[in-house]
Amino acid sequence: MVDERQETEDTQDTDSIESAVPFSWRVPGFISLLNSRYLDERWKAAEALGELGDPRAVEPLIEALSDPFVEVSWLAAVSLGKIGDPRGVEPLIKALASDEKWLRLGAAKALGMLRDLRAVVPLTLLLHDRSATVRKTVAWALGNIGDNGALPALQACLQEKDPAVLKAIEHAISLIKEPDTCVR
Repeated sequence: MVDERQETEDTQDTDSIESAVPFSWRVPGFISLLNSRYLDERWKAAEALGELGDPRAVEPLIEALSDPFVEVSWLAAVSLGKIGDPRGVEPLIKALASDEKWLRLGAAKALGMLRDLRAVVPLTLLLHDRSATVRKTVAWALGNIGDNGALPALQACLQEKDPAVLKAIEHAISLIKEPDTCVR
């Protein structure tokens, strides 16, 4: 009887390990596709690597932030946020300065997911971005990070004209002031 129980426990351990890293064998293939000459293969690989969440993809995704096509670079940014590795923070902060709206948006979203305090000041500078979508995402990111240091910049934007951005700013302020009472 003890042997059967031990065999069942061993099988459960193996099953949980496999389910914790599903499809990890695909990561090297997706990494190589980031260098494909075909745009659709590169953006699909960037997206898939984020879904897989494997830290082996961090450095290749950092390189993909400079892909000449924003379809790839913004998905690389979001994927870095999904993976959650702090190696992505500094490259994502640099991506906030991009001329491409979608890369700024992806970098802001990723930094909000990473919740690293180094991103607070650079994100606050984008509260005045020309794109309302970027401003809204930046407000979300600052609220998700939850640092009191973002409050003055957020409060200075309470005259925002875009209602969706204003709502995001107000929610971010609530998240920072009352983190236990708000849903992130």
